[in-house]
Amino acid sequence: MSVNLTTNAIPAIINGDVDAKPLVQVLDITLVTSNKNAQQQRYRLLLSDAVSSHHAMLATQHNDGVKTGRVKKGSIVQLLDYICTPLQNRKIIMVLNMETIIPDCEIIGNPKSFVDSELPIQKALHGNTVESSSRSSNSNLAAQNAGSNVQSFRPTIQPAYQPPPMYKGRGAVVKNEAPARVIPIAALNPYQGRWAIKARVTAKGDLRRYNNARGDGKVFSFDLLDSDGGEIRVTCFNAVVDRFYECIEVGKVYLISKGSLKPAQKNFNHLKNEWEIMLDLNSTVELCPDEDGSIPKQQFSFRPISDIENVESNTILDVIGVVTSVNPSVPILRKNGMETLRRILNLKDSSGRSIELTLWGEFCNREGQKLQDMVDAGVFPILAVKAGKVNEFSGKSIGSISTTQLFINPDFPEAQSLRVWFDQVGKNSASLSISKDIVAGGPKNEIRKTLSQIKGEGLGRSDKPDWITVKATISFMKTDTFCYTACPLMIGDRQCNKKVTRSGDTKWQCDRCNQEFEECDYRYLLQAQILDHTGLTWVTAFQEAGEEIMGCSAKELYLLKYEQDDDERFGDIIKSRLFNQFVFRLKIKEELYGDEQKVKITVVKADKVNYSSESRYMLDLISKFCRQ
Repeated sequence: MSVNLTTNAIPAIINGDVDAKPLVQVLDITLVTSNKNAQQQRYRLLLSDAVSSHHAMLATQHNDGVKTGRVKKGSIVQLLDYICTPLQNRKIIMVLNMETIIPDCEIIGNPKSFVDSELPIQKALHGNTVESSSRSSNSNLAAQNAGSNVQSFRPTIQPAYQPPPMYKGRGAVVKNEAPARVIPIAALNPYQGRWAIKARVTAKGDLRRYNNARGDGKVFSFDLLDSDGGEIRVTCFNAVVDRFYECIEVGKVYLISKGSLKPAQKNFNHLKNEWEIMLDLNSTVELCPDEDGSIPKQQFSFRPISDIENVESNTILDVIGVVTSVNPSVPILRKNGMETLRRILNLKDSSGRSIELTLWGEFCNREGQKLQDMVDAGVFPILAVKAGKVNEFSGKSIGSISTTQLFINPDFPEAQSLRVWFDQVGKNSASLSISKDIVAGGPKNEIRKTLSQIKGEGLGRSDKPDWITVKATISFMKTDTFCYTACPLMIGDRQCNKKVTRSGDTKWQCDRCNQEFEECDYRYLLQAQILDHTGLTWVTAFQEAGEEIMGCSAKELYLLKYEQDDDERFGDIIKSRLFNQFVFRLKIKEELYGDEQKVKITVVKADKVNYSSESRYMLDLISKFCRQ
C-alpha cells in the first residue's frame, strides 16, 4: 500500500506549528513508568515523516489505544492535537489527541533522528528578519529554491524580536514577555515552561488550618474543568491563600498561569489527573467572561449503587439516586473538641440497591433540611452527589467531605431517566440496602423467613451470622431502657458511641476517650417484641433502626421522659408505634452471656410495609408454588 506521509512534519512541529494535522508513522513504542508512582504509566512514541524522526509522549487518556493494539509499531496516525515542549535542553512532542489511519504498515523511507538545530527555518533565514509581507513571500520563495521543500506542512515564520519603546518619565521598562499560550488541562506536564489554562471552578474546599513541625499554616484547594473535559486540582498555602481565597468562586471561569505541577495525592484527590497545580505569589488568576458557555458547569462519572458494594473503602466517587428517607440532624462532638452536625439519609436507584448517605456540617442545614422538607411533604427528590467518600462499617455507605457537592433535582439525562423509573416502577419496588446490613461473606440477596423458622432452622448458631428479612408487627416495647447516653467524640471518621457516665453535675465522662464534655449523645437501645402469623420473638434495635421504628430521635424521647416529665406525651408516642407492620432486616447470631449461649436478634433495618410491593411479592410467591 502506497502511503504519503506529511512532508517535513517533524521539523514543522518542533518549530511550533500546531495548526495542521499531519500524517506520521509510529516507529517505536516504549512504556515509561514514574519512579514515584508505579501506576503513573505513559507511552513514549518515536514518530516519523519518512525523512526525520522524533520522540513524543502520548497523553494518558490514549493509553488504551496502545494496550488494545490500535496503535503499534508501523501504525500510520494523524495527529489531531499536540504541542511541543522543552525537556532537558531539547524539545519533545506531547500528543494530546490522534487517530489511527492504518494500524499495520511497513516502515516508510529511511528516517533519521531529527536535531533541533536542523530546523528548516534556521537554514532558510540565516538569522535574517522578515520586515514586511512582501519580503516574507520572497523569503519563502528563496527557501524553496534552496531546497527546503516545505510543501503541505510549512512552519510559521516568526518576526525577529524588537525591543519595546522607551517612555520618558514612566519608570522602568516592562520586560517584553508574550502572554502564555492557553493549552488544555490534559496537556499540562511538569516539563513545560510557561503555560496558561482556561477553566471553570467546579468545587472549592474549605479553608483549613494545620500545625506541623514547621509551624502553623493554612491551605485550601479548588477543582477546575476545561472545555475539553480535563480536570485538575489547584492548591494554595499560607500567603497564597490570602491572595486567592476570596476571589475564587464556584461556577466562574478563570485564566490561570505561572503555577507549578506536582504528582496528585490520590488519597485525597479523586480527579482523573496524575498532576496537581501549586500556585505561588507569582501566579496569576484572571476572571474570564463566560460568553459562549463552552466549558461545562460540572462533570460527573456516576456509579450504580450496586457497584459500590465492591468498591474499596475511602474511594471518592459520584452517585445519583432517589432520596427515600431523611433523618433529623444531630450534633456531634469531634475528638478535637469542635462540634459539628450529622444527618443521615437513604438513596435508591434502578440497580435494585439502596445506600446510606451521611451529611456533615453545613450540608445538614442547607441541602439536608431542604431534602427533609421535601420527603416529609411526600416528594422524593433526585439527588446527585459529586465526590462522596465510601465508608465501610458492616456494609458500605457514603459520606460527604469538604469537596462534596450536592445537586437536588438536577436537569440532566441521568436524573430525568431516574425520575421516570422511580415514578413508574421504583416507588413501589423493594430495594436491598448495602449499608449496615451486609458484611463480608454475608448474603447479598434478600432471604424471606418467618419468625418460627429462626428457631426451627437453628439460625444464628453457625460461625457466621444469618441475615434474614421478615414481615412482622411490633406488639410490645420496653420503655425503661429504650436508649443510653453515648460519647459524641469522633475517632477518625466514626463516632465513639461508648456509654458515658455523669462527672459532676454538668459534665459527662468517657472512659475510652478519657475526656469530659458538656453534652452527650443519646442512642437507641430498643428492646421490642415482634410477631407474625407463625410466632413471636424479642429483638434489639440500635440507633438508626430505632429512629426508623420510632420516627423521632432518642434525645427527643429522653427529654420528654426524664427532663420534661411529660409522661402522657411519651406514652402517646410509644402507643402510636405499637401494632404497626414493618419489613425487618434481621441479623441473627449466637453470643455468650455469662456462661450461657443465647441467640441475639438485631434489627438493622426497619421499613414500613409498602402494601403494593408486598402484594406483588405474595403474588410472585403464589405463582412459584403453582408452577411446582
